[in-house]
Amino acid sequence: MNSQVVRLAVPSIIASITVPFVGIVDLAIAGHIGDALTMSGVVIGTMLFDLIYWNMGFLRVGTAGLTAQAFGRKDHAGMTQPLLQGVVTAAAMALLLLALQWPLVKLILHLLNCTPDVQAMASRYYYIRIWALPATLQLFVMRGWFIGMQNTRFQMIVDVCVNLINISASFLLAVYTPLAFNGIALGTVVAQWSGLAIALALFATRYRHLIPYISWRDSLTREKLRFFFRLNGDNFVRSVMMQVIYCGFTFFATDFGEVQLALSAVMMKMLLLFSFFVDGFAFAGEALTGRFIGEREPKKLQQMVRVVMLWGVAIGLVFTMGYMVAGQWTVALFTGDEAVIEASHDFLFWLYLMPVISCLAFIWDGIYIGATASAPMRNAMIAAACLFVASFYVLRPWLGIQALYCAYFVHLLVRSSFLTITSRRSIPYLA
Repeated sequence: MNSQVVRLAVPSIIASITVPFVGIVDLAIAGHIGDALTMSGVVIGTMLFDLIYWNMGFLRVGTAGLTAQAFGRKDHAGMTQPLLQGVVTAAAMALLLLALQWPLVKLILHLLNCTPDVQAMASRYYYIRIWALPATLQLFVMRGWFIGMQNTRFQMIVDVCVNLINISASFLLAVYTPLAFNGIALGTVVAQWSGLAIALALFATRYRHLIPYISWRDSLTREKLRFFFRLNGDNFVRSVMMQVIYCGFTFFATDFGEVQLALSAVMMKMLLLFSFFVDGFAFAGEALTGRFIGEREPKKLQQMVRVVMLWGVAIGLVFTMGYMVAGQWTVALFTGDEAVIEASHDFLFWLYLMPVISCLAFIWDGIYIGATASAPMRNAMIAAACLFVASFYVLRPWLGIQALYCAYFVHLLVRSSFLTITSRRSIPYLA
């Protein structure tokens, strides 16, 4: 079982290692071609797309779980149905969001408490990067489908190519052309459309035999669409609650000035760096949970859950030790702004606490996704988001900006506890 988990996890980890470097490079380019204002423009511009893309995360999540269970049943038609349903949904959502791009960005920026200069920089970034949106949403579906098909190697190829193209294009366009700041956003557009072309080419070479099983009539029946949207309705609510936390982290930081806003972006990248590693094993749990449920193999499922949990805890401990040794050095990689580096000294201790607390939440997420147990995941995130906001407002008068990091810690604790407690009645064969 360990070899199966590692075989699926390693490609996802390799792909995930490249993910944070995209944000690192974008933030570093902004920091070195400009100042805290330029960095803040990238932070807010990126947050605008986080609001969109994380809310669209159900396209990957729902596709992966349904596909994995069909793979376990050896149901070829069932393998293609989530892909087709996801592709159609992604296309419809892309058209809607493109049509609403102007009022959407105006509304969000109006709600943010940041300076007009930061808003202007963020708008420039947004109106360029928005044209990557159709490709990005389709890539969500393709990634989920590859994971469900137990093929994290293809997911790795797509993600690595997208992220390397993004890094290269953003750097070249921002540093070596007159585009400067605009080149950071344009590099993302180039990368996303290139990635979609690569994903379609991989599908055509490996899964051509499934094309005859693709049926618009069977996939888009009222009954099957009702189930697809019910499942993904829960996942959508979960994504919205996740946005309350992750974008709320940036939103609340705007009240404390540009230096703290820039620092909050750096800290969040460092916090998420751990999750990209542990997510490799969450993706393995996602694929294998769906497969073993489809195959009706309770013993294999239970064994797999133990293995991925042990891996998650081990990675958490490694990152805690790593942050204790090299935390300040890592901050300096993100920015050359001395004010941001100096401000980070009072916050690094949070990096020592969070990996071990959060590893259970990330691993359970993968297992619940594979089991298509969307309702308890939704409920866990609702509870976590409510307590995140409540903790911040209750603690802010006494702790100031530290209340923001304390609230984030509370949300991780709630997610880990809730999903652990409800797992036996939510996941088939674990009771």
